[in-house]
Parts: sequence; structure tokens; C-alpha cells
Amino acid sequence: MTISLPTSYVSPPESCFSFSSSSKLSSRSSLRLPSQIRLFGILHERVNSASSSRCAPLTVRAKKQTFNSFDDLLLNSDKPLLVDFYATWCGPCQLMVPILNEVSETLKDKIAVVKIDTEKYPSLANKYQVEALPTFILFKDGKLWDRFEGALPANQLIERIETSLQVKQ
Repeated sequence: MTISLPTSYVSPPESCFSFSSSSKLSSRSSLRLPSQIRLFGILHERVNSASSSRCAPLTVRAKKQTFNSFDDLLLNSDKPLLVDFYATWCGPCQLMVPILNEVSETLKDKIAVVKIDTEKYPSLANKYQVEALPTFILFKDGKLWDRFEGALPANQLIERIETSLQVKQ
């Protein structure tokens, strides 16, 4: 089993992301993403791009390590692990990439971030009852410590992790 442990990310310029709202339907809004997104060295092209302009690709550099099992990874980690269960087709999961970069950098001395693609490892998703994406599970000393679902801003994610680790110690 190969698990990717992100070490750093390079985010696209903010100008690559734009929000627009319909003047007729104020409750409807849309998010335009860059026409190219690069995740773990895989280039994903957007189909039917609303804009012909191309933004710099989003690059994630990951340190790949091989473990005999996920349990082996959990038991041999010297830090708590934040496991991000995601899928490449999941929009909120893709929006979490730069947020996880910030969280990983801010908490680099406290936790390690691990990304698990639920399409490649459905048995792990089933084992941990992942029913929504993204799902984040915090493990400490090989045990499930906390769990939360959905996209969160970096400051809320950091606060949640720090609070969880302090409260349960």
C-alpha cells in the first residue's frame, strides 16, 4: 500500500479562482476553477472550460512511503495523523488542497497529514465508515481520536485539531 504524506503544496494565484452570481437568481452562484489542476503529479483537465484563459496548475508535492498496511502506518507514526479521505472527482476535496497545505505547514511539528483516495482504497473508506467527502479522521497513538466531515476554512480546521488534541490528553 502506498500512502502519500504531503510535505508541501504550491497554490495557484488567487486570480485563478473567481466567483460569479446571477443577477436574476441571487441565490445561485458559481465557482470557476483553473482549467488545469495538478494533484500528486496527475494532470486533470477541466472539460468545457468557461474561460479560455489558463491559470498556473496547482501542484502538490508529496512524499510517498510504502507501508504493509494502514494499521502499520498508524502504529508507527511518531505524531498524530490527520487522514483526509477524498476523491479526485469531489469538488470540496479539491478546494481543501490549499487549506490542507496551510494546516500542514502550521501544525508541521504537531501532526502529519495523510491523504487516502477512497476510489483506490474503498476498503479503508468502508472500515472507517466514510460516507461523505471530504472526511477527516484524526488518529493518535494508532487510535481514532476525532472525526469531522466537510470542507472547513484553515483556521477552523487548525482550531478543531488543536482543541481535540488538548482536550483528550
